[in-house]
Amino acid sequence: MIRTLISTLGMAALIAACSQPSDPQESDPAAASQQDEATTEPASVSTENLSDIVRVLASDEFEGRAPGTPGETKTIDYLIEKFEEIGLEPGGRDGGWTDPVTLVHSRVVDLRTLDVQSSETTIDMRQGRDIEISSANPRETIAIEDAPIVFVGFGASAPERDWDDYGDIDLTGKVALFLVNDPDFGVAEDDPVAGRFGGNRMTYYGRWVYKFEEAARRGAAAALVIHETEAAGYGWNVAASGPGDNYAVASDGSGKPSVDLQGWLHLDMAKQWMEAAGQDLDALRTAARSENFEAFTLEGLTFNADLGMEVERIESQNVLGKITGTERPDETIMLSGHWDAYGKGIADAQGRTVMPGANDDALGMAGIMEIARVLKAGEPLERTVVIAAWTAEERGLLGSEAYAQDPIYPLETTVANFTLDILNTAGPAKDVIQVGEGQSELEDMMAEAADAQGRYVSPEGLPQTGLFYRADHFSLARRGVPVILIMGIAGGPNLVEGGREAGAEWVAGYIANRYHNQNDAWDPDWDLRGAAQDVELILNMTRSLANSTKWPAIKDTSEFKDIRNESADARD
Repeated sequence: MIRTLISTLGMAALIAACSQPSDPQESDPAAASQQDEATTEPASVSTENLSDIVRVLASDEFEGRAPGTPGETKTIDYLIEKFEEIGLEPGGRDGGWTDPVTLVHSRVVDLRTLDVQSSETTIDMRQGRDIEISSANPRETIAIEDAPIVFVGFGASAPERDWDDYGDIDLTGKVALFLVNDPDFGVAEDDPVAGRFGGNRMTYYGRWVYKFEEAARRGAAAALVIHETEAAGYGWNVAASGPGDNYAVASDGSGKPSVDLQGWLHLDMAKQWMEAAGQDLDALRTAARSENFEAFTLEGLTFNADLGMEVERIESQNVLGKITGTERPDETIMLSGHWDAYGKGIADAQGRTVMPGANDDALGMAGIMEIARVLKAGEPLERTVVIAAWTAEERGLLGSEAYAQDPIYPLETTVANFTLDILNTAGPAKDVIQVGEGQSELEDMMAEAADAQGRYVSPEGLPQTGLFYRADHFSLARRGVPVILIMGIAGGPNLVEGGREAGAEWVAGYIANRYHNQNDAWDPDWDLRGAAQDVELILNMTRSLANSTKWPAIKDTSEFKDIRNESADARD
């Protein structure tokens, strides 16, 4: 999910970032008339239904819908009841409604040693101030002794961009130290690397998740990302907000590997490391932006950590329903959102502990259920539509990741995934915000579907934050499935009333005042006509794909095109 941005950018900067160029329809009277007609046409998606579902899911009775709590039990029961009411068939594991997900929660409880040594000095570090480390490996003790530290630059291994930061270095048993974001982030337009990784639009190679996974694939014992506020998209207070805490999908050993320790290194501490190794961080950052850069060991530095862990297992559930296709039932289109929120927290000024997650993501789930209701009430569909409610999105996209590791419906024949995660509650909009760019032909379909509504597509307002890689659709996208994410706060919508400025103010207000806290509550005064527009758009795209033989292709500019191409025979 999107991290808190207000603390990093400030309200005025966020509003400016969400502003877009002049609207393509603004000077066209015919288009304006068409838009006026579009906003007054009755929608098949009911704003009343959307509101009613959120009112229930975000009530105190559901206790913030945290995985593994009584709130989860109530949530699962409610979702199954609604799926049955709509007339869906069970779409889960072994013919049931659910798909079990076992999570591992680990927490650092005893830091006995945490330092870096050189020939001349020992640099002691404090958790949360100098470094933030945790582990996805469920062990009660983790020890790393005298591990060499390798500076790997941005850590990108991107053959489609003719780029490899690793060269011939062996990371086995070592600590991989990364710069945050992509090699071309923040460079001048005339820099040789400019645009190589999409400019200020973050690619997957810029995400810390990718960096940790690549380090693990190469045998590293630990992986650390040097924190820089602008490049990360959030301050150190966010990066270190839960020091030592980690959630992961329980593994049987067949899943993706993990490093023993992962986390963030404060910029000031990184500079101390470099000075002790006779290096200059600014100079290394410049060097790492060259295609000729290769990872190297920081001479004379070794990393030491000895810590105790508290580990617990949490049993949770994804919930899935389906509408079986009449002609090609083995070809599936997936609609999804996440049912979980943040549970209970520290009491706020009003004494509230429940963080209800009304827009994030009860409203998205309501939108998915409305699409399912309308589809089920209509003509039979040729392809199967699967409706998925994921657990543990707020813990790192874990419910969708668990499904993607062991899918019920083959990913090779999953036509598309549409994910709703936070919708517009500020009224009808002239546009729909596209998250990500250059991923699949679904983006072209989206433009056509918006045009049919009398609207148009606008790019996200803060592409450098990498939102495309931070919601549940990504668990499928990274495995080659074409996806579309609707996220209302990805950029200020151009509202019918108040325009782009009003839309940006709504985004900024939500992030500053409601996001991930007790204020994200159901509001009877929401104007859900804008949410209904976006839900209707995904409804129309789903129906079109479900009654066609189209297989939207992954674009050549996507990091995941080769993965989809490998399974092409399954779609012949």
